[in-house]
Order: sequence, then structure tokens, then C-alpha cells
Amino acid sequence: MALTNNSGIFPVTESSWPRLDRLEISSEETIRNGLPHWQLSPTWQMLILGNGSPTRHLQLLTGEKIVVDVIDMSPTQEEPPEEIGQIETPRILRQVWLKTVSGEKLAYAASWWAMAQVDEYLQNRSLPIWDSLSILHTELYRDVRQLYCGHSSFLSEQFAQNSPFWGRHYLFWHRQQPLTLIYEVFSPVLEKYLGKLSINLDDRVNLR
Repeated sequence: MALTNNSGIFPVTESSWPRLDRLEISSEETIRNGLPHWQLSPTWQMLILGNGSPTRHLQLLTGEKIVVDVIDMSPTQEEPPEEIGQIETPRILRQVWLKTVSGEKLAYAASWWAMAQVDEYLQNRSLPIWDSLSILHTELYRDVRQLYCGHSSFLSEQFAQNSPFWGRHYLFWHRQQPLTLIYEVFSPVLEKYLGKLSINLDDRVNLR
């Protein structure tokens, strides 16, 4: 069962954005140093733990322009990841699909913005966040805070892929202040560009 608002379809769960089970070993040290390759392969770690723009990475991987399909952008009072306390209220929740121009869904993203700032930094709502901020020459620091690995029937249906799914959330800092909190989940379809999500024990010898 799903509920429909004026611009999209969401799962009926405890929240209107699809949470994944948290990967418990995702400590600050793990985020800084990376995961064992049997758990998450090096190429996938470059995407999920790297500091670059995900839309730019997806464009380079697929050779196609990446478009933003805005599912919803509306005021919210629900609690997202814990660092949301650093984003002032009232807040706007923006939810999008990152897709190729041919229509393949590669990632889901949710971002929380202070209502007082969103019009200044997202002047064109259809652009990827990084593009919008680059146009304004906004200096940013991406602070990855948590990794996720888990299940979502909603994302399984939308991606047409089986779980588990890998994701992350991070803060964008600007002028030493948190600007937005972003939660992203990547489709396993990216394995055709990045290789397998994990490297099994028998394959690890080939990396030495």
C-alpha cells in the first residue's frame, strides 16, 4: 500500500522517506579508512565514501547525462538522521531520483534544508544539488557521517532490483555552518559499471 501526494508515491512506513537498516560497524574510523573489500568492493567504496559529486560520478560511469526527477519538495516536521538538529527549522524535505536520460534509476536522494535558505541555494529545483551550488560558487565540505546497508520494498520496486542496498548520509558545510543534510541510496544496477558490490574470499587473491 502506498500514499500519493501531489507529486509522487511513497511507502506507508514510519516516515515518508525510505530508511535502510543501519550498518552498525559504520564508525568514524570505518568511514575514514574504508570497509573490508569482502564487505564492499573498492570501486563501490570510491563512490559511496568519496568526496566527489555523485551526479558527476554517475555521468562518467554511464556516459549519459544524469537528470534529476523531483519526487517531492515540501515542508516536513518528521525526524530524519540525527544530525538534522544542525539544520534550522522550519525545514523543507526534497526527494529525487537520479536517472539517466534513457530513464534508468540509479539512485534515490533525500535532502533537508532550512526553509529560510532553500530558495537562495536551490534556485533551479530541477538541477542536481552540486550543480546548483557550483553555479553560485558555493564552497563546500562534504562530511560523510553514516553508512547504510539494508532493505526497502519501496526501493526494490522502484529500482527493479533486489536488496540489500547501500547508502549514506552526510552534511554539506558552508562557511563553517551545516547547509543541508543529504541521504542517498544507490541501485545495484551500478554493478554493471562498478563491478560486484563485494569481493568474495576466493577472489581476493587476485587483488594482491
